[in-house]
Amino acid sequence: MLIYAIVSITLALVFYSVGVWAEKIQGVLKKWHLAIFWLGLIFDTLGTTLMGQIAGEGFKLNFHGITGLIAIILMLFHALWATKVLLQNDESAKASFHKFSIIVWIIWLIPYLSGAIFGVSM
Repeated sequence: MLIYAIVSITLALVFYSVGVWAEKIQGVLKKWHLAIFWLGLIFDTLGTTLMGQIAGEGFKLNFHGITGLIAIILMLFHALWATKVLLQNDESAKASFHKFSIIVWIIWLIPYLSGAIFGVSM
């Protein structure tokens, strides 16, 4: 199960990074970016769930647990907001959405890196 958790978390990193930076480089939010955001969230949630099962513990009130929860909530909010922006077809919002995306991505990296470097024992 560990290999599935590692692969899932790594896929979350790949999908989310590609989506965020492609959106930034292209300068406008597109439908395929949204699909990539949702895939990143799905794989992050799956990987986090698997890691929790491996550890045999639920949510831990520590740095990694708190930042991880914040990151997943922000990723969900980010994907929902991107969905809304695309459905409303707001050109101004589509052009400036990348600013929020990069902030969420940076915050998401905190628990990713803390988990990778220090393990879940933090």
